[in-house]
Order: sequence, then structure tokens, then C-alpha cells
Amino acid sequence: MKTKFIFPIIFLLVTSLSFAQGFREKKEKVKALKVAYITEQLNLTTEEAQKFWPIYNAFDEKQAELRHEKMRAILDRFEPGSVEKLTEKEASTLLAQMETIEENLFALRKKFIKDLQGVISAKKIIKLKKAEEDFNRELLKQMREKRRG
Repeated sequence: MKTKFIFPIIFLLVTSLSFAQGFREKKEKVKALKVAYITEQLNLTTEEAQKFWPIYNAFDEKQAELRHEKMRAILDRFEPGSVEKLTEKEASTLLAQMETIEENLFALRKKFIKDLQGVISAKKIIKLKKAEEDFNRELLKQMREKRRG
């Protein structure tokens, strides 16, 4: 009798753990592809790469944290029908949180660019922005094609 309940629980646990691990592996694969793409697009020298990647990785991590924080704040409030339940004060508080996070993201990007200016040329910083956008666009395109196919 107990095995009827235990087996499905174990199955769900194993499935969710393997899904999480699969997600992490995919995330790492995408990150590796992004690193290779950016390195190629910027044509970094060995010296530039040694200085560039620690700055870039720190920026990328902090940016991901802020975006996650923003999404968590928003998603916690935006379940179906919950917007209508917000008081004006709660909505103002949520809006202020969102603005603060956006300001923090902007300040982070400004600091990132300033930090990079001592490492790579202004032209390569512009190329970096384009390379990131191109990579993200191509990634989304491939994801859409995979869903259709």
C-alpha cells in the first residue's frame, strides 16, 4: 500500500532533478557558445581576453541577479487576477521597486562600460553590444525553430 504512494513521489523527484540538471547543462552549453561567439566577434588578444572575461562574467552574474530579482518581484504580484486586487499604494510600491531595479541595471551597465574602457577599445565595446544582441537574436530564432520542428 505504501509503495503505491512512495513510487510516484520518488518518480516525480527524480524527474524534477533530472530536468533541473538538464536545464543547467543547457544553460552552461549556451554560455560556452556565447563566450566563443563573443571572443570570435571581438577578436580579443590573449591579453585582452585575460582582462575582459573576469569583468564580463562579474557583470553578467550581477545583471542576471538583478533581472531575477525584478522578475521575482513582478511575478509574485502578477498571478491571474491579482493586478485588480492591488491597492494603489501596493501598485506604487511595486512600480518603485521596478524602477529601482531598472536604475540599478542601468548603473551596472554604465560601470561595466567604464571598466571595459581600460581593457578594450571603444570600438570593441560597441562590437560587444552588437555581438550580444546578434547572439541573443540567433538563440531565440533557433529556439522558435526547435519548437515548431
